[in-house]
Amino acid sequence: MSRQPDPGFETLAIHAGQEPDPTTGAVVPPIYATSTYAQDGVGGLRNGYEYSRSGNPTRTALEECLAALESGVRGLAFASGLAAEDTLVRTITEPGDEVLLPNDAYGGTYRQFAKLHARWGITSTPVPVNDAEAVAAAIRPGRTRVVWLETPTNPLLTIADIAALSEAAHSAGAVVVVDNTFATPYLQQPLELGADVVVHSTTKYCGGHSDVVGGALITRDAELGERLAWSQNAIGAVAGPFDCWLVLRGLKTLAVRMDRHCANARIIASWLADHPGVAEVFYPGLATHPGHDLAAKQMRDFGGMISFRVAAGEQAAVDACGRTEIFTLGESLGGVESLIEHPGRMTHQSVSGTALEVPADLVRLSVGIEKVDDLLADLDSALG
Repeated sequence: MSRQPDPGFETLAIHAGQEPDPTTGAVVPPIYATSTYAQDGVGGLRNGYEYSRSGNPTRTALEECLAALESGVRGLAFASGLAAEDTLVRTITEPGDEVLLPNDAYGGTYRQFAKLHARWGITSTPVPVNDAEAVAAAIRPGRTRVVWLETPTNPLLTIADIAALSEAAHSAGAVVVVDNTFATPYLQQPLELGADVVVHSTTKYCGGHSDVVGGALITRDAELGERLAWSQNAIGAVAGPFDCWLVLRGLKTLAVRMDRHCANARIIASWLADHPGVAEVFYPGLATHPGHDLAAKQMRDFGGMISFRVAAGEQAAVDACGRTEIFTLGESLGGVESLIEHPGRMTHQSVSGTALEVPADLVRLSVGIEKVDDLLADLDSALG
């Protein structure tokens, strides 16, 4: 008998953790809207469940699916991406530890480290994650506990060499965390490249329809997975069953959606690069992007996020964001609809005045799956 090949990503997205319901045969996992479970005697859990903060079958389905998609051994679902990050930091750091952050990290991540974790003695140091030698030099054995990566970064789409940085961090006893929200597990597999933990805002591409808020952690280390699960239960910022169901639904179409996001973004990035009103385009799919070759090596495709600088300056960038009709002015990203925003005044306002401050003339696009000609016409009108 021939051996069945390992299932592909698209198959795992539809089936991992999602066997038909044994009672009814329903092919879609039910939403277990329950807080507690009848027990088989005192201390005798029924199928491992006792209370939905500790575990819920709908959440289990999502966690198993995410673990499979990221090639991990343990997945954990949270109420938001920042809840996942907070739980992770509280689990793997102690007072006095240092975390290296991208020097253009997501504003919410920076805010959490600078305004919350710093109060408990966790320091954060910004580093250029696209410079592996500089990051390696910044790692202080015995002090640097975590090397935190975004790749591509938010919002400047910088590319970090996950394999090289993982090797450097591990040699100094540090843990490597990769926020894989922009790339998604379909385009990039950080755990296979050497990272220890993957972080997601499942609000974004995993959910894919701008109708849910959630987060996730996935690890390749079973012991670390157990520690994270203990913290998840102790801290309690878990994803509710309906939110888990929505993310599971979104994951089923992640591959086909990402193919369209990427195809549209490639066309728009090339168009922006030739536009007289645009000073600079940040998109790793452009051959002129300094991280293009590395992105091509460690990613399946280049993603649906684009940032660009408006030649006429900050006010022109703000005005352009307000003139689009198909691109919706709004925060967040990764939904089927296209979004536009001004990071300096919106998603990254919290880094204003810091080493992570973004250019004032920067515009960020989350390219959706609409007809690309319509998106180009909308941007052309907005840019004048």
